Amino acid sequence: MPDVVETRNVETRNSVAATPVSKVVMQKSLKSSIGCTGIGLHSGKKVTMSLNPAAPDTGIIFHRTDPEGDVHIIPARWDYVVDTRMATTIGNQSGASVSTIEHLMAALAGCGIDNAIIEIDGAEVPVMDGSAAPFIFLVECAGMIDQNAPRKAIKIERAIEVGDSEKFMSATPDESFSVAFEVDFEDTAVARQQLSMRLVNGTFKTEIARARTFGFVHEVDALRKAGLALGGSLDNAVVISGDTILNGDGLRYDDEFVRHKILDCVGDLYLAGAPIIGQIDALRSGHALNNQFLISLFADDTAWSYVEMSSASVPGVSHSRDQESELAIA
Repeated sequence: MPDVVETRNVETRNSVAATPVSKVVMQKSLKSSIGCTGIGLHSGKKVTMSLNPAAPDTGIIFHRTDPEGDVHIIPARWDYVVDTRMATTIGNQSGASVSTIEHLMAALAGCGIDNAIIEIDGAEVPVMDGSAAPFIFLVECAGMIDQNAPRKAIKIERAIEVGDSEKFMSATPDESFSVAFEVDFEDTAVARQQLSMRLVNGTFKTEIARARTFGFVHEVDALRKAGLALGGSLDNAVVISGDTILNGDGLRYDDEFVRHKILDCVGDLYLAGAPIIGQIDALRSGHALNNQFLISLFADDTAWSYVEMSSASVPGVSHSRDQESELAIA
């Protein structure tokens, strides 16, 4: 009789192990505050910024601390975007703004951070090394914590597209978040690059986050006359002159340029206010078109829906607690 009982227990354990248990993915915030100091890519000004925990359903909020008062609070959302020239800038009706938020937003998306208050004493997020990797490092140092609220995602329900034959962005229904991106530049050092990637289970951190912003020598004078790229250097950008990369250490990836465009895309699309579940296809898209895509998406209620995220909703993803923050986006 004891042998029968033991056999039944083994069968029960095997049965449970063979059937993945779907778990609701909870919202996440930072476990503690953490700060950094750097210069703005376009302003060239020194700025200090801190990432802070926030309550469930807060979203990502920027708070300008250089002038006092709540009028300097700016939600990081698509409908607060006020400028997309060379970077994404958000602003409120009181005139407060923060620019070049895309790399930080990409890092928050990649880490699965739903709620955070970003305090900043200037008008531009520090560029750091030109990628999202330093911001991921900050988030990991601060730690992440589950919150008592389910995480929601924006599920693409039908195909939607903006742009034209020269540049476009489209989305189609899928079971996770993936991006297929193509860039095409006259400079031979960049030329035509394309990459398709399913951004699940840590792929953003390992394959995209370290890709740096880039610029062209022949554009520098015009940009600086327009008050842009004043803080740009070989320390925070890949600089291209024809067929030559001017950075002494070369590229981090052979196709670093298209990877950075995917990084920008992830950051800009996180202004949707939640992770997106769907397939994104883009040709030569930039900040302006990325934002136009969100405007068009939210203008069509039939193209999307809110869904609660579960660990079974994304194929090929471990169900362990440590990896739940990476579901559908990282």
